[in-house]
Amino acid sequence: MRILLKSFKTEINPTAEQKVKINKTIGTCRYVYNFYLGHNKNLHDKGEKFMTGKSFSVWLNNEYVPNNPDKVWIKEVYSKAVKKSIEDGYTAFTRFFKHQSAFPKYKKKGKSDVKMYFVKNNPKDCRCERHRLNIPTLGWVKLKEKGYLPTTKDGWKIKSGTVSIRADRYYVSVLVEIPDTKITNNSNDGIGIDLGLKDLAIVSSGKTYKNINKSDRVRKLEKQLRREQRCLSRKYENLKKGEPTQRANIQKQKLKVQKLHHKLDNIRTDYINKTIAEIVKTKPSYITIEDLNVKGMMKNRHLSKAVASQKFYEFRIKLKTKCDDNGIELRVVDRFYPSSKLCHCCGSIKKDLKLSDRIYRCSCGYVEDRDFNASLNLKDAKTYEVA
Repeated sequence: MRILLKSFKTEINPTAEQKVKINKTIGTCRYVYNFYLGHNKNLHDKGEKFMTGKSFSVWLNNEYVPNNPDKVWIKEVYSKAVKKSIEDGYTAFTRFFKHQSAFPKYKKKGKSDVKMYFVKNNPKDCRCERHRLNIPTLGWVKLKEKGYLPTTKDGWKIKSGTVSIRADRYYVSVLVEIPDTKITNNSNDGIGIDLGLKDLAIVSSGKTYKNINKSDRVRKLEKQLRREQRCLSRKYENLKKGEPTQRANIQKQKLKVQKLHHKLDNIRTDYINKTIAEIVKTKPSYITIEDLNVKGMMKNRHLSKAVASQKFYEFRIKLKTKCDDNGIELRVVDRFYPSSKLCHCCGSIKKDLKLSDRIYRCSCGYVEDRDFNASLNLKDAKTYEVA
């Protein structure tokens, strides 16, 4: 049987001592990453040779730390996590040299997503039980969601993982070896999915998934978020004026804002997960979506917030993963395919169709909802690429 690698992410409940170790390791990884970037930048300014991640790691451990006693704390944390941060810096430089990304940026405390990497070195590491996980240098860590991670007793093998912090909450993500249980030969018809702003997804089968951002729960949280952001802004303005605004109160207010952002993000992600799971559960033979120009849509200042909150890219990535797991072919049509302007009945193209026209009316007498007509056209598209 073929073995696949699958990632699982869940929240953990570390002790106070474990939290100190996690924060210390993440802080050291951020420092070493920035140090690697700055060191290579100084070498470039001097006209010297670029230092790879492996050579930098050897120089750091054998020359720099022994000659600088005040930097001994670098060796006090998990060594594999520090090496992984150096490898990440080397990867960022490699992508820059290949013109695949911009010049690497320094990671800032409290803003950049730095993680603590761990890997299985011996049989005692990365053991998982129903309610806890064994992480190198941390020991057994309690899981908040019991029974979600695959346990070692069932024969699952955890290869590696990361520990991250977001809004003062701790998460673990593990990479697990699982057997390939892909389902093939789905006999049902294919479907087309049209993504939009009014509704999240309109399926050619007739099912419509509403926009979660228009729900009362999300609107209430967004209103609360605006209030807390204004409060945080006032504290910063008072600090600039020299008024006695304590920095501890600013940190408390920042944490309130972060928690609200995190809660809204979780609500939207959960809705996307449930939507995709319900669509895939019907087991269509194929699913067709459109290659949306999200970057171009974000340039419209009137729609950028609505586009960002819909998470079109995340929807596509998770849909592809679900399709791969269930043996469903995911088809992607070109962004210039006239799915909305094309009449599903006679095949003519209505060039003067406006964005405000929510009902598609054709000269042949065909009348249908604009988005549903687009989903039908995506289902019957002949020119596409398999994702």
